[in-house]
Amino acid sequence: MQGVFLLKGTVKHYDWGGQSFIPDLLNMPNPGNQPFAEYWMGTHHLGMSQVLNEAGETVPLSAKTAPLPYLFKVLDVKDMLSIQVHPSKNEAEIEFARENAEDIPLDSPLRNYKDDNHKPELMVALSDFWLLHGFKPEEEIIEVLYNISELKELLPVFNQSGYVGLYRHIMVMPQQEVNRILKPLLDNIPGIYDEDGPTRYKEDFWALRAAEIFNKGNDIDRGIFSIYLFNLVFLKKGDAIFQDAGVPHAYLEGQNIEIMANSDNVLRGGLTAKNIDVKELLKHTKCEATYPQVFTGDVVNPNEKLFKVPVPDFRLSRLIADKSETVSVKTDGAEILFLAEGEVLAKDGNTGIYLKKGEAVFCLPGTLIELETIANAVIFRAGSSVHISE
Repeated sequence: MQGVFLLKGTVKHYDWGGQSFIPDLLNMPNPGNQPFAEYWMGTHHLGMSQVLNEAGETVPLSAKTAPLPYLFKVLDVKDMLSIQVHPSKNEAEIEFARENAEDIPLDSPLRNYKDDNHKPELMVALSDFWLLHGFKPEEEIIEVLYNISELKELLPVFNQSGYVGLYRHIMVMPQQEVNRILKPLLDNIPGIYDEDGPTRYKEDFWALRAAEIFNKGNDIDRGIFSIYLFNLVFLKKGDAIFQDAGVPHAYLEGQNIEIMANSDNVLRGGLTAKNIDVKELLKHTKCEATYPQVFTGDVVNPNEKLFKVPVPDFRLSRLIADKSETVSVKTDGAEILFLAEGEVLAKDGNTGIYLKKGEAVFCLPGTLIELETIANAVIFRAGSSVHISE
């Protein structure tokens, strides 16, 4: 019985995506210079992957497996993504049922909960990568609000009301007040630096970029406050970070591999033209100090590192093998192997599938796979510890 199948994912052409990284990775032409933002691999109804079956026919991945509990992606973040928060599993179930009872259509722009699942996320950088991740520790918030004169009026709010009061204050502030505070801040940034301006390691850089992308006429996006209040995190290639329920975050620039619970529940807090429901956002945001945990994975064998996360929905590891090396993999559940670099022959005893960079295979549970490397290879292995009935 065949256990390994060539898999084709789905490209998402969101405006914030780059024009070259994903097309080059997938060996896919882009004559119209479209944005290639995400490449999805999984059974999500908005991006069902296809597999080549035993008869050589292309069929939906769902024909080979029950719905996967995870969604596996490649991202190319050219422009900043929205500040966002994801609900917990229990909260998602309650709120999804509530919006169903209120007869809010699933495709309505006012709909916050598209399903009843949580959406924890793990990302591994494929390049230099910048993101916002949770609130700065208290002493750093105080330092920012004290030293940036335009934000100094927010310091008493933080001293009196803490993280919750400060975040509520900036999120419900009338737009004219947002403009009054942030316009001089943005206007004064160029005078602080030399002609090259701030680097990506400075919040000012991202504030200027956000203003360029998201400001509407004279109105300034209030998400710029969060750039100064959240941790600005830099990841180098191979670094990983986990975004749990309630942690506000925003991807700023770079390419990554991402895996998440199979959900589309997003509550937005700025840097976006999409709907912002402040009441729901505040209900689910962890307004507390966050200390970013950047990690590189735990060695499980000479070729493989596992990126451990505190959820059962997904499991991600990275295999690195030299040319002419053979690596054996025994799948625990339904898995997807994605070749990020190199050339590989994936064999399950009955079938051999040649993979070049950017290609993937779907593997049935309990399959022993021999990965014979034709060129130095980097393979990402996605699965879960959730039982799936095939």
